[in-house]
Amino acid sequence: MTTINKDEVKKIADVAKLTLSEKELDEMTEHLRSFMDFAAKIDELNTADVERTTHVLKEQPVALRDDQAKSSLTQDEALKNAPEHKDGHFKVPSILE
Repeated sequence: MTTINKDEVKKIADVAKLTLSEKELDEMTEHLRSFMDFAAKIDELNTADVERTTHVLKEQPVALRDDQAKSSLTQDEALKNAPEHKDGHFKVPSILE
């Protein structure tokens, strides 16, 4: 049985910047203990004859199209519906002070 205690859960919560009540700490400790026990059971399985899997589905080569150059919007066309623009760029409200 894997042991995880309340102090370890507190450390994990602190790193994750979570504030947990005593009841939540108890519940989370039980959840994590249960999860760790389940992981330990999986670890006991004999997987020597199991082929490794990198993907759950059989990978098939994807047919990709060749890149083709196409004309795009001109700068004036791109800016024509912008509420504000300056020097050929979109002007947006500053988010930094």
